[in-house]
Amino acid sequence: MRLFSQYQFGYSNANIQVGEELTINQLLHVLLIPSANEAGTIIAEHIAGSVESFASMMNTKAAELGCLNTNFVNANGVHNSNHYSTAYDLSLMGRYAMQNETFRQIVGKTVYTLPATNKYDKNDRVFGTTNTLLKKDTSDRVDNYYYEYTTGAKTGYTNPAKSCIVATAMKDGIEYIVTILGAGTTGNGLSARNLDCISLFNYAFENYTVKTLNEANSVLRTTKVNKASSSTKNLNVVVEDEISVLIKNDFDTMTITPTVQINTDLTAPISQNTVIGKITYNVDGNEYSSNLLAGFDVIESNGFNTFLTVCSVILVLFLLYRLLNLNSSSKKRKRKKRKYNRRNDYLYR
Repeated sequence: MRLFSQYQFGYSNANIQVGEELTINQLLHVLLIPSANEAGTIIAEHIAGSVESFASMMNTKAAELGCLNTNFVNANGVHNSNHYSTAYDLSLMGRYAMQNETFRQIVGKTVYTLPATNKYDKNDRVFGTTNTLLKKDTSDRVDNYYYEYTTGAKTGYTNPAKSCIVATAMKDGIEYIVTILGAGTTGNGLSARNLDCISLFNYAFENYTVKTLNEANSVLRTTKVNKASSSTKNLNVVVEDEISVLIKNDFDTMTITPTVQINTDLTAPISQNTVIGKITYNVDGNEYSSNLLAGFDVIESNGFNTFLTVCSVILVLFLLYRLLNLNSSSKKRKRKKRKYNRRNDYLYR
């Protein structure tokens, strides 16, 4: 195992011992909460065999996430001129990481105790989070950086990079990510990193909201289907997924016109929930889209069946006509018979 003593003095560690047996979960806790550098190296070597191989895996994953200006050479952020990233790329990584429940649960903690092991028989390795936005504090001190909506994420610091953080906060069901790089201190010695996070989070929560443009399974419109039966030819076009956008509070969603693409060759038969098109909204350069589905089964029109249907209708009408005529003739005969009987009755008398 590579020892922490190989790193430069001043980098944080968890006092992990040579030959100590730890779980991956324990290593992740000390890596993500107090930023124990040796834990990152241990995990990398365990998974990939070497730090270099693990860094290659990291670069591949970063590219998959859409990162364009990132290159990793180690697993803990120890300074290296070839180890770099950007605020945008780190935000992409942070968003992806926060979708993992294990990561999310760990970075939301404020304290962790590494238990006694086969090489360390004490329970005195207690670590507090480096993310002071999480540390609940009711004091009115100017350096109280507690932000009640913080959900977690990760800090970082090296002398060249200065104070950095990918921070997350959630309010009213909306979670934001803020990335701060190269932060120092203010004129009165306060953490610019924390103050910038709080300012950006407050601005986002106060000025932006999520608005729904289309509910899931809502009918967008109807469209005609070729060779369909008369009862199913006007097909409901259904939006498969909810489409919601993050926009400024005063933005009028009625001004957003979507691009609707519906297959031009719709021909019966069509099964319900078949994908028949796509709807896309472009808001501030971001695309929000959903498949469009057939709202019900479309039955193919059958010429012979239509002919039989028409004939059946004509036959029914004819029978009704005959029945009405028969009833009318019967009534006339009965009236004549009554007149004849009355006349004979008069003559007889």
